[in-house]
Amino acid sequence: MLQALDSRPVGTAATDLRPTVREVVLDLLRGFQINTIFGNPGSTELPLFLDFPKDFRYILGLQEAVVVGMADGYAQATHNAAFVNLHSAAGVGHAMGNIFTAHKNRTPMVITAGQQARSILPFDPFLFSGQATELPKPYVKWSIEPARAEDVPLAIARAYYIAMQQPRGPVLVSIPADDWDKPCEPLAARTVSTETRPEPRVLGAIGDALDAAERPVFVVGAAVDRDGAWDDVLALAERHNAAVWIAPMSGRCGFPQDHRLFAGVLPAMREKIVALLGGHDLVFALGAAAFTYHVEGHGPHVPPGAQLVQLIEDPGTAAWTPEGTSAVGGVRLGVQDLLARPAPPTLSSRTAPPLRAARPRAEPSALMSVPYVMQTLAEVRDALSIVVEEAPSSRAAMHAYLPILHSETFYTMCSGGLGYAMPAAVGVALAKPGSKVIGLLGDGSAMYSIQALWSAAQLRLPITFIILKNRRYAALQEFAPTFGFGPDDKLEGTELPDLDFLALARGQGCDAVQVSDAAQLHQVLRDALAHPRAMLVEVDVA
Repeated sequence: MLQALDSRPVGTAATDLRPTVREVVLDLLRGFQINTIFGNPGSTELPLFLDFPKDFRYILGLQEAVVVGMADGYAQATHNAAFVNLHSAAGVGHAMGNIFTAHKNRTPMVITAGQQARSILPFDPFLFSGQATELPKPYVKWSIEPARAEDVPLAIARAYYIAMQQPRGPVLVSIPADDWDKPCEPLAARTVSTETRPEPRVLGAIGDALDAAERPVFVVGAAVDRDGAWDDVLALAERHNAAVWIAPMSGRCGFPQDHRLFAGVLPAMREKIVALLGGHDLVFALGAAAFTYHVEGHGPHVPPGAQLVQLIEDPGTAAWTPEGTSAVGGVRLGVQDLLARPAPPTLSSRTAPPLRAARPRAEPSALMSVPYVMQTLAEVRDALSIVVEEAPSSRAAMHAYLPILHSETFYTMCSGGLGYAMPAAVGVALAKPGSKVIGLLGDGSAMYSIQALWSAAQLRLPITFIILKNRRYAALQEFAPTFGFGPDDKLEGTELPDLDFLALARGQGCDAVQVSDAAQLHQVLRDALAHPRAMLVEVDVA
């Protein structure tokens, strides 16, 4: 007979005094300065919320795409990873559109997904995820379902560090429902570097090219504002008297659009980019791809005779850049290193680029134009208010008539996937409680995640949602000629009649108002922006 190694009397149960997985994970999140959980709970997530601590808050979204959109805006505005809790396969599936957007936005996000209990996983139970780690790929940086319950805290810690390392992005941890109550070892948050510095040799070559150029131009991407490099890029542009364009499809604004060096926003078309950058001998892509295209193009990627250089935090983007020199590393640190170089004396004689031509004022009309709405909004809003935008067909008018003047006052999606901006506005407002947030949306875009109005109302957030109602998917209709549609050809599936946004808003607890008279627009927008809680303005536009 084997002698028992335990000295307890037979029949006495062991008492494991270690903390539970739930307790260790919550303490770990505290160490990461995370006290907010975004979610839409399902049955397999419920064990996380047993004895939910008072120092945490749970932000409920009525659909998983809303949940991830709110978390995206919150993470970008706080510069810290957001913590998201989704249901197993179905919940992650619902969220995939905005997970894709978080991937393209480079938004740090730790997504936990519920899984059925380990003991029944061999039997394909109801509401389980058969390939939990594969489902979100390729749009997460890393995904795992830990082999043991005791490994869950380590997996979440690793997920956080990966999410926060440049280039940042979402990660996913699948957690079986019975793991949360299992005992495990405590785990403390560590300090892990999240930034990289560009290689001095390559950055030096870029600096030399900048100093030698006669007519440099900057193309500024979302990573500039994302990395806190707005002021540094402004100083570098002024040093070199460089014209500055915003990169195509940029999800952030990285340069003040009233500055003498600001040239405009590039379209996502190769030939037009080359034409607009013509006359420059050096193109410097800063925190931007070189370049993002939306349609097939032909010919060179940069103007003939121009050299392309790039500073980007994403090695993957640097790898597919078609020509030139690419320095990989944090944009802010790289620009600061360029500013630390002694300025050559020849810079003082460099000719400043011509001033951008002033836009003619948009005039009121019987059915308001989008430029007139944008111009009016620019006149009545505080320049420090935050615009969260998803109005693709109105973007050209927005760029022309609604200038962004300050860092971290503009957010949109880098992905082109709809359903982001309305919940993202909620997340940004949560993160910046002292700021006025404006959700600027098309009527088609708004319907992808309209449930976010309920969250905004329940949280009593001071968001003004402006719906530009043109009753159609205008971006598709305007894009159709690219694929051979003529002016008289009908484009199926692009008309949106009979949407009542006032009813939709009021049904979810938001105040709402409609305006179709240009003479009333100023006052309606002023009143809406002064409203202390969520307010929707439906604007009829041509």
